[in-house]
Amino acid sequence: MRAETDMATTEGFDSPALGEPYLLTPGPLTTSFAVKQAMLRDWGSWDGDFRAMTADLRRRLLALTGDAKAEFDCVPIQGSGTFCVEAMLGSFVPRDGKVLVLANGAYGLRAAQIMQYLGRAHTLIDKGDYLPPRGEEVAAALDADPAITHVIAIHCETSSGILNPVAEISRAVYASGRKLLVDSMSAFGAIPLDVNEIRYEAMVSSANKCIEGVPGFGFVIARKSELEAAKGRSHSLSLDVHAQWATMEKTGQWRFTPPTHVVAAFLEALRAHEAEGGVAARGARYLKNRDVMVAGMRQLGFETLLSERWLSPIIVTFFCPAHANFSFQRFYELMKDKGFVIYPGKLTVVESFRIGCIGRMNEDVMRRVVEAARQSLSQMDVSDAAPPRAALDERAKLAA
Repeated sequence: MRAETDMATTEGFDSPALGEPYLLTPGPLTTSFAVKQAMLRDWGSWDGDFRAMTADLRRRLLALTGDAKAEFDCVPIQGSGTFCVEAMLGSFVPRDGKVLVLANGAYGLRAAQIMQYLGRAHTLIDKGDYLPPRGEEVAAALDADPAITHVIAIHCETSSGILNPVAEISRAVYASGRKLLVDSMSAFGAIPLDVNEIRYEAMVSSANKCIEGVPGFGFVIARKSELEAAKGRSHSLSLDVHAQWATMEKTGQWRFTPPTHVVAAFLEALRAHEAEGGVAARGARYLKNRDVMVAGMRQLGFETLLSERWLSPIIVTFFCPAHANFSFQRFYELMKDKGFVIYPGKLTVVESFRIGCIGRMNEDVMRRVVEAARQSLSQMDVSDAAPPRAALDERAKLAA
């Protein structure tokens, strides 16, 4: 059982009220009690009060993009974040178009898989587990293939924790006269994606990421010109972004049953996001969370996959120790016993695990994470958390 002090309030951040563990994952994540409470009331999906909630949600999300010229609109879509990625690709890429998919982990590869399911032309730059796609590579690929009409980039690749250079990629895409789509699932709301600074046609994110809502829907933010051009293009009835947008513009309603309770929770999360200070303040808290946690884990002997240059404030990948007594499953269980759910790794070459920095928690919580890791290593009789040589060789490739 966790110590009583674990349940205390630290600097305005309450521990989970029901005693559940912190979710150190890239979403779903730990939410505030106020967000949970917002789901206690029932809402009629066609009622005027709920239509007003939908309009407020769309307005607040658009404000986070810096769209002062009213060139964009926001279209919420029921389902997980992947539903929104598929909706974006199926709605904004013409059937005779071709997509350059930039992949350096599971989510770029998932976008390529979506294109396969859609039966639409695509090509792939696959950087593996640990390297970011760079602007010059994108430019070269576009110069070599004039059939490419669109590029999709992952803002933060949570397989590894890499924060990809989206601004650099955007400059390369538009210098070549192509269009950029952004999967900002795990970054939007904490990492700036201002339309005045980074050009793109559409981006997607999810309710249960950096805004700190709960799972149930995602959203597409796109240029109105792209939304208008998408009419009749989608492969899917339920994932047709134009049809959802047109219905919301005409009636204020979702086309099919919306996740009403999740929307109510998300509005509470958006209000908290604004009160905290918006994107800059949310990102600063996550950055502090990361820095405190990474410094503490390194003191224990753990090594990060990435150097500081590419380390995101969203989630951090650590190599598993080479020590014979270390077992990730045992480490996971010991951490959970202490109130922290960590995340398995997704690297293919060496064993790893991940610790998320996002959600309703602050640096004091991260210090407790480090202490829990120290105690867990001791319980496993692991005296040295250093990774195997192969892990360091992998990291050296990134440095090169």
